[in-house]
Amino acid sequence: MVKRSKRYEASRLRLDRDKQYEPREALGLLKDLPAAKFDENVDIVVRLGIDPRKTDQLVRGAVSLPKGLGKSVKIVVFAEGDKAEAASAAGADEVGSGDLAQKIQDGWMDFDVVIASPDMMKHVGKLGKVLGPQGKMPSPKSGTVTPDVAKAVSEFKAGKVEFRTDSGGNVHAPLGKRSFPIEDLESNLSAFLDHLSSLRPPAVKGNFFRKISLSTTMGPGAWISYGA
Repeated sequence: MVKRSKRYEASRLRLDRDKQYEPREALGLLKDLPAAKFDENVDIVVRLGIDPRKTDQLVRGAVSLPKGLGKSVKIVVFAEGDKAEAASAAGADEVGSGDLAQKIQDGWMDFDVVIASPDMMKHVGKLGKVLGPQGKMPSPKSGTVTPDVAKAVSEFKAGKVEFRTDSGGNVHAPLGKRSFPIEDLESNLSAFLDHLSSLRPPAVKGNFFRKISLSTTMGPGAWISYGA
């Protein structure tokens, strides 16, 4: 059993684990719980009504959150020539091609998002075993394989969030910082869930959203209600 801090246990007692809160109420409760010594993320976990063993039911995508994430996102881009220059101008933290692939292959992983021009997949494709387990492998579905790498860099720097289902059929994503006003967190939450709902696979029957939990980085989760 994981040993929890006194602060965590005190926070847990203030949340009703048998209740589904309205989103605004849940966010207010989370912001009122004892705080950590840093500005925590507010995170969401959605248990989807999918069969994660079936590839036609897996969900992956990206969505721009209207209020951003409140943090600096490190982005690397696979591109050459004019596209590489445009990516750098847009704020990419590192740009390259075969040299960048080798650097990652050698163990460098100090970045959050990987964006690639389609012609660079000959280099990126070799990194599947490295980037895949961390959810960083570029994909057209998430907008990270695109001819317009500069636009993608700008969007992810501004608060675009990439997500994918895990082996249990859950989707995890950040929604912003605990210090955000409730209204901003609620706007990001609505944008995320609305977009996720639009990705419902045709093969899924019944409720697409089984359970939804909101939590801070170091705190317990609160269940929320949301129709989908």
